[in-house]
Amino acid sequence: MGAVTGGPGGHGPPAGPGRRPREERPAGHRPPAAGTDTPGTLHDVTTHAAAERAPKQDRSRATRRRLLEAAVECLAEHGWAGSTVAAVSLRAGVSRGAAQHHFPTREDLFTAAVEYVAEERIAAVRAAVAALPPEGADRIRAAVEVLVDCYTGPLFRAALHLWVAAADEEQLRPRITDLETRVGRETHRAAVEFLGADESVEGVRETVQATLDMARGLGLANLLTDDSARRAGVVAQWARTLETVLATG
Repeated sequence: MGAVTGGPGGHGPPAGPGRRPREERPAGHRPPAAGTDTPGTLHDVTTHAAAERAPKQDRSRATRRRLLEAAVECLAEHGWAGSTVAAVSLRAGVSRGAAQHHFPTREDLFTAAVEYVAEERIAAVRAAVAALPPEGADRIRAAVEVLVDCYTGPLFRAALHLWVAAADEEQLRPRITDLETRVGRETHRAAVEFLGADESVEGVRETVQATLDMARGLGLANLLTDDSARRAGVVAQWARTLETVLATG
């Protein structure tokens, strides 16, 4: 009978049919601990999936932004009656299905649009005010001009269309009432900051609110005709009044 060939090195059980020879491993080799990821396993798959998700999330945010901006443009140009989800989708360059994925209803889309652009506008105004003189009459005049500008652009026109529609549509009214409260509160807070007003002084809070109410009225006057010349005179006079009121603090 011939010699029987064993495992590697001539030791161990015979390598018979159905049995694979034992794999040689370098001295000191230790198998990975339980739960430890190795190349090509769970860690790699998870990292790859995360890398794929990031561009998708970026595209989703960009789509949402285009829809919101297109919605405000539609409202400003065509009013509530002419602003449909289909019209906004076409202007934004996305499918109607994609629009409804982000905003299931028309009311969701347009209230979110006005709130989004209002927040963007306030951020832009903060940046503009940061470049103004730190104090004095020049700052007050410039701050009033910046606040008035908030009510003479397409955002105010779009918001106005929503307010008018909310007066007649029960489903829309509570959304716009809540939106107006939140945006109005933030705008008032920003105005106090821009003007350097101390609202603990009697009459200052009401004067700041009067500034915003005046700005809204000037915005309404500007809807049908260019009212910039008369508005400049009103702003200059109101800035002088504000300077006197704020100086008492």
